[in-house]
Amino acid sequence: MAPIISVQNLSKTYGTGRKALNGINLDIMGGEIFALLGPNGAGKTTLIGTICGLVNPSTGSVTVGGHDIVSDYRAARSMIGLVPQELHTDAFESVWDTVSFSRGLFGKPKSPAHIEKVLRDLSLWDRKDSKIITLSGGMKRRVMIAKALSHEPQVLFLDEPTAGVDVELRKGMWEVVQALKATGVTIILTTHYIEEAEEMADRVGVINNGQLILVEQKAALMQKLGKKQLKLYLDAPLDAVPAALADYGLTLSDDRSKLIYTYDTRAEHTGITALLGDIRAAGIRFHDLDTSQSSLEEIFVSLVHA
Repeated sequence: MAPIISVQNLSKTYGTGRKALNGINLDIMGGEIFALLGPNGAGKTTLIGTICGLVNPSTGSVTVGGHDIVSDYRAARSMIGLVPQELHTDAFESVWDTVSFSRGLFGKPKSPAHIEKVLRDLSLWDRKDSKIITLSGGMKRRVMIAKALSHEPQVLFLDEPTAGVDVELRKGMWEVVQALKATGVTIILTTHYIEEAEEMADRVGVINNGQLILVEQKAALMQKLGKKQLKLYLDAPLDAVPAALADYGLTLSDDRSKLIYTYDTRAEHTGITALLGDIRAAGIRFHDLDTSQSSLEEIFVSLVHA
């Protein structure tokens, strides 16, 4: 199956000489949720802007649904809905009017039924006649998504969609995104909230210094790069890790009541069986143990600081 978005050897150098993108190659498949992670200034917004036709590439090419974003701009752009990080709406227009106007900008015929469906799907129907200025931040964010969906795009870009939104509204936004995916919309998400990618994404891309350093299925990424920790809850605190256990690289918790063993999930042998035997031989007693997997955030931090 051909990708719905194909980015080939894409680079962008601004007039100041700053290279914002450097040889990006990326294919995004239809119907997936792709999370693009990276620190501030990594190139996330430049990459989105280029795919959406808002930033001219220096080299390389981008196609959306087979349409080149430069030579066939109108067809490519009609397939894309973009929700920028900043809230840009006419404060004194009604929700209905501002979403309907966005549809008209793409030359689409009026479709009250489609606008109603979008507003209902985003829990905005009961506020359709409200002026934008009267809405909460979370509601305004939903209006931005409604505007982006007004012309029935196949691809939706969400640039920091929950920035400045409280935790409850953030989870509500996640539900909206999952519902959109269920309708077949391809979603590309940039976020600073790692838990957002962990919750929603099918695949994760990490960009740093204008280079795409990794693209991987989320589950596979966590399996390949994740570390696990085994914590042993001691019957009595230790002053130090015994010399006989030095080869295991054990650490003590701050309160010295837990021994912590970190191991690689990719390793053929974890060494846990041998460790437990040597701990008993050293006369150390414990009453409980548990294991925990590295979070996506920990993996991300290790990648960008590698």
